[in-house]
Amino acid sequence: MEKKYNLNDLALMTGFTTRTLRNYLLGGILKGEKIDGVWRFSEEDLDAFFKEPFVKEGIRIKRSGVVFDFLAAKGAKTARTCAILDVPADLKEGRAISTFFCDKMNDASDVVFTFDWDKGVCRVILAGDAEQVAKLVRAFNERKTGD
Repeated sequence: MEKKYNLNDLALMTGFTTRTLRNYLLGGILKGEKIDGVWRFSEEDLDAFFKEPFVKEGIRIKRSGVVFDFLAAKGAKTARTCAILDVPADLKEGRAISTFFCDKMNDASDVVFTFDWDKGVCRVILAGDAEQVAKLVRAFNERKTGD
């Protein structure tokens, strides 16, 4: 069965707020279906949304913002890190990677996550608590070698 993403998953991947995503829904830029009062998006819905030129640019800006905010932050009380993973992947593997990180982010309370797939490469950015980021990267690497 195909994974259905919700607004929170999409907000995690893009860096857009759920309010912005709802405005895209109202404007017809983002398409999905409402099931039991909850918006759900198929992989095809997301593919079409991500292909919109200004959406791509907005995601690029949000990704850059995560890295810039990390670099600009001073006076951390705990160890912080920023990891950028570029993973060569076809669209099917890209979907699996996005699903993996969306699912794992439920356990990462102090990590910011962005995801993008373009021209055969997935870019995942994780910034936040060093221990949590390292745990996510380890889990991803174990997943990759365990396939």
